[in-house]
Amino acid sequence: MKLKIDNDAIAEEFFEDTRLFGVMAPIPVYQFVWQLNNGLRVDFRINNDIEIQLTRKNRNYYFSIYQHREQHRTLDHFLYCNHYDGEYLLPEFRHMDFLWLAKGDPMLDDETQSLVKSIRGINGVQLVTELTNEKIRNKQHLIF
Repeated sequence: MKLKIDNDAIAEEFFEDTRLFGVMAPIPVYQFVWQLNNGLRVDFRINNDIEIQLTRKNRNYYFSIYQHREQHRTLDHFLYCNHYDGEYLLPEFRHMDFLWLAKGDPMLDDETQSLVKSIRGINGVQLVTELTNEKIRNKQHLIF
């Protein structure tokens, strides 16, 4: 008997109660994270345990993920670097430098708008937009 992994079901479960934003900010990740931590009063830290490795063209590419957990809630924020050495985690959003995933407690619309406005206020940020699940072709790349 063969067991088959249902990637669509895994992706659907992973993306339940999430919001995903694309951030265009052509600045180094350490600078962006520092500005987020200081400007938004968050505490993003790199989480090497969930770093994503993709193999393309017989080569490994590593996409770091930073994590921030909100106090008094079960809401985690994950900041993915969308590019590494010329490759993209989500090639369909190659113009986005970072992907911000909020997962856990549902975020209300006004909370989401406030977060987007705050991110836009960070130096170097050119664009912040919510990415809907229908637009993401490579959802499995975000699953850790």
